[in-house]
Amino acid sequence: MEQYCILGRIGEGAHGIVFKAKHVETGEIVALKKVALRRLEDGIPSQALREIKALQEIEDSQYVVQLKAVFPHGAGFVLAFEFMLSDLAEVVRHAQRPLAQAQVKSYLQMLLKGVAFCHANNIVHRDLKPANLLISASGHLKIADFGLARVFSPDGSRLYTHQVATRAVGCILGELLNGSPLFPGENDIEQLCCVLRILGTPSPQVWPEIKDLPDYNKISFKEQAPMPLEEVLPDASPQALDLLGHFLLYPPRQRIAASQALLHQYFFTAPLPAHPSELPIPQRPGGPALKAPPGPPHIHDFHVDRPLKESLLNPELIRPFILEG
Repeated sequence: MEQYCILGRIGEGAHGIVFKAKHVETGEIVALKKVALRRLEDGIPSQALREIKALQEIEDSQYVVQLKAVFPHGAGFVLAFEFMLSDLAEVVRHAQRPLAQAQVKSYLQMLLKGVAFCHANNIVHRDLKPANLLISASGHLKIADFGLARVFSPDGSRLYTHQVATRAVGCILGELLNGSPLFPGENDIEQLCCVLRILGTPSPQVWPEIKDLPDYNKISFKEQAPMPLEEVLPDASPQALDLLGHFLLYPPRQRIAASQALLHQYFFTAPLPAHPSELPIPQRPGGPALKAPPGPPHIHDFHVDRPLKESLLNPELIRPFILEG
């Protein structure tokens, strides 16, 4: 750590505190994530190892945050990342109105390029959400926080836990178009109700594999038709809604791939994606952070390890979706 001068605290992640720092010799500004080992016999946390491994596999992408160094420090170790000024959650939070179409296209295009690169290298992120999409001082978006990432097998032979509950690309697009989360549930059941309200009740005819899900027969939902996306997002363009519809499909294998989405007509109709230098950045080097506009706090970051008392649900919220008797 002696080669770095700590400039301030950026935030705190699942496995450590993140600091802004300057390399003493080069003057380069970096972000240092300190990971402490609770017990030496437990070794390095698995999520930290996964993040290091994933970033080493995909270090050549300009749309993935760069891991510059890993070194021991005290009873733990430090990850040194390129410093990023802000994140997409801050961009949405500070926007006085929904982002302009050209800005949405630019952010989505950079996100898709990063996701396509990860998938081409057999890395699935599994924790895509605006807070994990960092923004550089030049306006470039880069994917970060690979603690839940996995190497996946293209043949589908490897099994994965279902206990991953954050947004994916289609939900992020909906949030950019809407200025707020598309499915704003505060726990698993409430979020599921939000999905059913917009996408309708899934059936074996629409999603044949649904019958194979372990919890399929544990609860019955009233049959509900999907809402037209133009009613959900009345200000979105037809091209944006068409692309969104290719993302928001129940059968995973029918959803559009990132590489295919980049070729969608949405990106080739006016207005064209904005240049990164034209994108809003809520914080500037050496200046104060802009204050968010008045409104309710953003509380829709979903974590399966939240305390039970935070997951208690008002029964009236789900009553319309439950079959009687």
